[in-house]
Amino acid sequence: MIMQLMLFGTEGCHLCEQAEEVIAECLTHHPSIAIEFVDIAATGSERWYELYSIRIPVLLHPESQIELSWPFDEADVNHFISNLH
Repeated sequence: MIMQLMLFGTEGCHLCEQAEEVIAECLTHHPSIAIEFVDIAATGSERWYELYSIRIPVLLHPESQIELSWPFDEADVNHFISNLH
């Protein structure tokens, strides 16, 4: 079963790019996880823009609504993922 996570960010955000690199490295150890990148500026969702515009990047588990806010490293992401199981 695939676990879906969402990474909220925006195009051209250097912190978001760093977060994507950290998450990509973690996913090599967690092949049952899929990440959906959500560009809060491009979606047109006022709710997501209001929630995340000053906090991006943010990793979200949509089922539980548990979030991991930047800054985070591989250990933080691995801990986040292990707490979701």
